[in-house]
Amino acid sequence: MRAVYRNPKELATCLKDLVDNYLEDLLSYENLESKIKKIVEANGDRVYKDGKMSLKLYPYLGDERIEIIDKIIKE
Repeated sequence: MRAVYRNPKELATCLKDLVDNYLEDLLSYENLESKIKKIVEANGDRVYKDGKMSLKLYPYLGDERIEIIDKIIKE
């Protein structure tokens, strides 16, 4: 897993796969939390702008995944 993504689609696909693995019980919440925080820190404004998820990522992730990622970031 890379930390920095230049292409929004690749970044969204990585986040989507992580959350999907968590939802299928293939990944623990603690592991998901650490990986998502690393990716968000490394990619900065490409993920969150002014405290909101980037509109380029939103169509790929959907509401349920966005809620999980938002919950992790706001902790």
